[in-house]
Amino acid sequence: MDNEKKNILIVEDESQISRFLQLELEHEGYECKVVADGREALSVALDSDFDLIILDVMLPSLNGIEVLRRLRQDKQTPVIILTARDQVVDKVTGLDIGANDYMTKPFAIEELLARIRLHTKRAATPAVVISCGKLSINPEARVATYDGRPIDLTKKEFDLLEYLMRNRNIVVGREKLLDAVWGFDFYGSTNVVDVYVRYLRSKIDDVYGVTVIETVRGAGYVIR
Repeated sequence: MDNEKKNILIVEDESQISRFLQLELEHEGYECKVVADGREALSVALDSDFDLIILDVMLPSLNGIEVLRRLRQDKQTPVIILTARDQVVDKVTGLDIGANDYMTKPFAIEELLARIRLHTKRAATPAVVISCGKLSINPEARVATYDGRPIDLTKKEFDLLEYLMRNRNIVVGREKLLDAVWGFDFYGSTNVVDVYVRYLRSKIDDVYGVTVIETVRGAGYVIR
């Protein structure tokens, strides 16, 4: 079956839940490793290759959000956060630092299994990389590089860069960028676009001595 070679790391300190997950996933054909401690989980996740990680937030020694933050510095293993904390701010924080999905307890095992299938299938699909000269981005993994060297971008910086790269050679106005990256319901000034373009330039142009994003006076911005 498709799941036979899929390895899943379960990071959960509640033994009843972790045992339940392990039995259900192994029944579906997955191979599982269970860890109950945050620091141990980070070490195991970095030292081994897993197809997916199920990560609790409230963990001993190192919480799940910090585990994820440190993991994303080196690996893009799909991560589903599983926790009793259902506040919007917790979900946004987890997703912003690189979680692929978020489920709250109690949960339906059928839904979790469906999400696992979705994310392991995506991970198995060859990554689509968008390149412009030495600048490259992987939208799925949300990784940007210049000449093979990683660029540390925030979520909005990455979204803006991705939109410009997908529209290379097209001059895009501030209003359109605002709608595409910040959303139609954003009530701030279009100046925020200029601010984030400066952020990108400080991390790419200034570092590598290049001009990636050009300003077209009175019209907008373009990557050629």
